Amino acid sequence: MRIAFYGSSLLSSYWNGAATYYRGLLRALAGHGHQITFYEPDVYDRQKNRDIEPPDWCRVVVYDGTIDALKTVCAEAGDYDVVVKASGVGFMDDDLLRGVLAHARRDAVTVFWDVDAPATLAEIRAAPDHAVRAALDELDLVLTYGGGDPVIDAYRAIGAAECIPIYNALDPSTHFPVSPDPRFAADLGFLGNRLPDREARVEEFFLRSATEVPSSTFLLGGSGWADKPMPGNVSYVGHVGTRDHNAFNCTPKAVININRASMAEIGFSPPTRVFEAAGAGACLITDHWTGVELFLKPDDEVLVARDGQDVASIMRELTPERAGEIGRAALARVLAEHTYEKRAEEADCILSNASAAKRAEAAE
Repeated sequence: MRIAFYGSSLLSSYWNGAATYYRGLLRALAGHGHQITFYEPDVYDRQKNRDIEPPDWCRVVVYDGTIDALKTVCAEAGDYDVVVKASGVGFMDDDLLRGVLAHARRDAVTVFWDVDAPATLAEIRAAPDHAVRAALDELDLVLTYGGGDPVIDAYRAIGAAECIPIYNALDPSTHFPVSPDPRFAADLGFLGNRLPDREARVEEFFLRSATEVPSSTFLLGGSGWADKPMPGNVSYVGHVGTRDHNAFNCTPKAVININRASMAEIGFSPPTRVFEAAGAGACLITDHWTGVELFLKPDDEVLVARDGQDVASIMRELTPERAGEIGRAALARVLAEHTYEKRAEEADCILSNASAAKRAEAAE
């Protein structure tokens, strides 16, 4: 099938947490024989901060942040068998959604792919005329990168014909164990952009634990934290490109995942960082969220903390030997059950079945 995917960015992870998900999943889908074009706007300085060049498994179209350019790429939706509009593209999202649906062929499968379902659903609840709610009658599928039954039930309740999670996963060709890098030396590392829905949790799980364990060293990576007050044992390294994620995960004794508040509340939403860290064989600590045990086994493959005090206790007791055991167990688990190839098999089946149904419907 020919698939058009309108998203934030495939080429840049700069202020774009979905990059790893897009790359791993779409690369694996391309391996199933699909021809994919990814449309991304030139906004937020992402093109100035590319961390990959256009890949050979996907055609990438970068369009200007102008109305005329938007109209042009919307019109091209008519050339495809599957048309996907992702959430959080970052430039005139509502117009983009309406535009691609207006130009999609009658026999094409139309998909809203939500890479931040908790935030999208909160927006929809607050705005009865929200563009996504208005488009549900025209959309064949809502796919999400997490959320489980709470998200499925919420989308169906507002009119989605079908909602199916396609969870984050590991791309073993890009995230794997590497040698430690002195730039990222620390006892505990955290990598994540500064976002309003995450900041208080970073203060609790990361900065508070740093205060409580002053003899340990902490490393913070991600955009937006430069003016954040921090304890003296915290070092800030700024934006870390995806090419350095393996070293960032492999070097500290442990790394921590801190979900945004909305994702932690809804559960069943492992971010890409969980699988990146596990794929690198890192010892991962995560904040608690419902459903974590579906992906990694607590105490054996991941350490779970309910607050900063828990993180501090873990760091006081964690030995390098214990950290190594957890990292190796996590790596084995994700390689066996949570790769993007397995997620692509699910997505391929879903899209192929939907396409066959649309073609039959159009032929009637």
